[in-house]
Amino acid sequence: MKFVLEVTVDAAQPAEDRARELGRILRYWGGNLHHYALVPGDGSAVHDSAHQEVGHWRVVGAADA
Repeated sequence: MKFVLEVTVDAAQPAEDRARELGRILRYWGGNLHHYALVPGDGSAVHDSAHQEVGHWRVVGAADA
């Protein structure tokens, strides 16, 4: 299985704010993964703390996909 997480952070924010926001996103989505079967095709949009879509995650079939 290959798990892919793609997130775009606002380059205009100070580096500390970008790191804080990315950390929050990783904690939130990592904590919610148990709600998914984690089979190829699973995935979801990723939102920031302002509820704006900033990326997505997905499960693809193989580690080299």
